[in-house]
Amino acid sequence: MISKRDSRLVEKGDVFYDLSNNFEEGLARSKEAISRGAVKVVSERDYQLPHLQKVEDVRLEFALACAKEFGNPASNLKLIGITGTNGKTTCAHILYETLRALGKKVARIGTLGVVYGDVVKDYDMTTPDADILQSEFFEMEKRGVEYVVMEVSAHAISQKRIAGLKFEVGVLTNVTQDHLDYFGTMEDYASTKLSLFTPEKVKSAVVNIDDFYGRKLYQSSSVPTIFYGVENPADVFAVKKKSDISGSEFLCNFFDNVCGIKTKLVGDYNIMNMLACLACLGCLGFDLSKISEVFSKIPPVEGRFNVINVKNRHLVIDFAHTPDGLEKVLQTARALSPNRLFCVFGCGGNRDRDKRHKMGAVAERYADAVCLTNDNPREEDEKAIVSDIESGMKKAHFVEFDRCRAIEKVFSLMRAGDIAVIAGKGAEKYQIIGKNKVPYSDFDVVYGLLKSEKLKEEYGN
Repeated sequence: MISKRDSRLVEKGDVFYDLSNNFEEGLARSKEAISRGAVKVVSERDYQLPHLQKVEDVRLEFALACAKEFGNPASNLKLIGITGTNGKTTCAHILYETLRALGKKVARIGTLGVVYGDVVKDYDMTTPDADILQSEFFEMEKRGVEYVVMEVSAHAISQKRIAGLKFEVGVLTNVTQDHLDYFGTMEDYASTKLSLFTPEKVKSAVVNIDDFYGRKLYQSSSVPTIFYGVENPADVFAVKKKSDISGSEFLCNFFDNVCGIKTKLVGDYNIMNMLACLACLGCLGFDLSKISEVFSKIPPVEGRFNVINVKNRHLVIDFAHTPDGLEKVLQTARALSPNRLFCVFGCGGNRDRDKRHKMGAVAERYADAVCLTNDNPREEDEKAIVSDIESGMKKAHFVEFDRCRAIEKVFSLMRAGDIAVIAGKGAEKYQIIGKNKVPYSDFDVVYGLLKSEKLKEEYGN
């Protein structure tokens, strides 16, 4: 018997787990599963069907069943779970690259896909569903992987995708507004993330003490916890910070053991990410001096404050798609440039509407000029999305729905020494318009500008 959550993939002898969002959809899928030979349907709903097993929490049952089918492979792996609104991907990248450099066999799971050895796979979700996770853990164990660095989304926690897993270290980067279309309130969203930090789920924790919800864990943590930060007393902290367009450097105090850190990552928020990773690696028993040596060689993660210089006009591509994320990136860019700062961004369709006006206010607070554009409008009207953003704006700005043209227009306005932040998509290679994924990349657009400027210089056009 194999556990399946997609009725279209059910084969004779399988068990179907009904994870649908409503009664009608669940009933139709359950009937299809039975017609395809399912020997059991597991659901929270009473469909009055043969072979039905009614349970209180079908997602929990599904996750535990998947783990059992693959022989609980995660129990033989050292899992590092990173949760937080912003910083998960960067921290996962730093930890993955550092562990590799230290000679460990390591895997990474997150926004940029699943990577281990020569395996690279893309999934639609930051944290895949339990059947995919357990299948990947099984393959990782077979290939001798020791450590798995894993981004843990709030959706994954809420939907029990990680049920049954025990993390060596759980990391909390921050909790700021996002996904309220799903969670409803900040308190529900935050409490979901904080629920990772229990003795059943993590052996030890690394927590941002400068974050409001991190301080809540400081007051209530029930697991051994290392706190990191800059603004509040912490176990791991940074002093003498410096940052420019090429990177950052600082002194790190790790339980009174001090060392200098240089990194190619830019900005104070990336110094916080480095502190989180230092604390995590220290918690795992790695030597601080060896870590600091590796950190200096780690390249920036794709789509996170990537700076491309086009004839001394700096274009920054970043995934920032929340009010807090956008503010941190624009603050960093503003501190780096005495000249003008431009911002190009949009907001995703069919997602948290409440953050849109806040992002509009943030953009005009820091940028000298703002261009609003598309960012995965999905099935929502692009004009309505922009109108929501504009409700938080008071200053003049301009709108160009075609994202490629928006970037080109901003570039045409830039002079030497200016910076433009292109926010929201990062390394994504598509736009979601309606239900279709249309090939698109901010990097392709910017590299096109770079090529065009080089041709102009070479041929004088």
